[in-house]
Amino acid sequence: MPDQMTPATQQPTRSRRAKGRRRKPRSGRSRAVVIAAWAAAGLVVLGGTGLGYVYVKLNGNIQGVDINAALGTERPQNVDNGSMDILVLGSDSRSGKNSRYGKDEGTARSDTAMVVHVYEGHKKASVVSIPRDTLVTRPTCTDSKGDKVPGGRELMFNTAYQVGGPACAVKTVESMSGIRMDHYIEVDFTGFKKLIDTLGGVDITTKQAIDDDKSHLHLKAGKHTLTGEQALGLVRTRHGVGDGSDLGRIQLQQAFIKALIRQVKEVGVFSSPKKLYDLADTATSAVTTDSDLDSVKSLAGFASGLKNIGAGDMKMITLPVQYDPANLNRVLPLEKQDRKVWAALEADKPIPASAVKDSAGDKGSAGSVVSSG
Repeated sequence: MPDQMTPATQQPTRSRRAKGRRRKPRSGRSRAVVIAAWAAAGLVVLGGTGLGYVYVKLNGNIQGVDINAALGTERPQNVDNGSMDILVLGSDSRSGKNSRYGKDEGTARSDTAMVVHVYEGHKKASVVSIPRDTLVTRPTCTDSKGDKVPGGRELMFNTAYQVGGPACAVKTVESMSGIRMDHYIEVDFTGFKKLIDTLGGVDITTKQAIDDDKSHLHLKAGKHTLTGEQALGLVRTRHGVGDGSDLGRIQLQQAFIKALIRQVKEVGVFSSPKKLYDLADTATSAVTTDSDLDSVKSLAGFASGLKNIGAGDMKMITLPVQYDPANLNRVLPLEKQDRKVWAALEADKPIPASAVKDSAGDKGSAGSVVSSG
């Protein structure tokens, strides 16, 4: 319950000693960064578009995961108050076409995770980014072979997906928040790039030059129409803006998301049947969903319910955290503030400003670098 301390948000009691400044991220391990709007932007296009003539083709594109069967009944209560909670993950698998972004180590991690809370009436939403390096209490999960994977304290959040796939990621978020996830959506590198290219690029304005050899992104200050490859570079970049931390990168991602949503709202897809089909084909191919959304009919209905939410209707925050004094490459949940965040969402209320006060994720200037073009 929101007024109780959940295991994942407890502060460790052992003493910590700072061991130096935060080290620079490893150069050979760039991560996938796929956020809520990457899925939602493509899905919004599907709402109300009359896809019957291509139903079979598009239906076959969608991959589904039965989260309900995997988790059973040991989940938070499903509160029926008209709101909806969606866990959106970005997978960093290096297999197949994604291998160009790094070595395939046989597993994938959820290096981007966002809880999207859609308020009653479906006209506003709050989005909570969970930093991948957050140390949490991960519950025991079942892997793809049916074997039990033990949980534990102070484990990185993004290992949940690595050891137990989507179901373990959902279980971990539900354990942290006390909120039942109504839906699950996942996108990877290739799907994101293709979606941006099919949209015709995304217009942004950068307030300063960005030069990051690791994400292969080089932009001058000014207006740009980003290709899929450039957009992927932008949301993966660390070194080009801010302090080089993952928290700064999250701020950059959130700014880009709002630009992307504005672009989708303005694209005249209904005047071009081919573009409409291409977008529908790309969107359905780009996502993996829970089994309640793994059909064109369900996905279109879901998307239609989100189409009235614009960029200005979304409150986006990072889960309140502080840097771990013992390892500045990790972050620790701020217990009291986190409880305020999850309690507000459970009650279908706005997240109070006091919840993010003094949070490391609320500091920095990376989010002001990018705006809509």
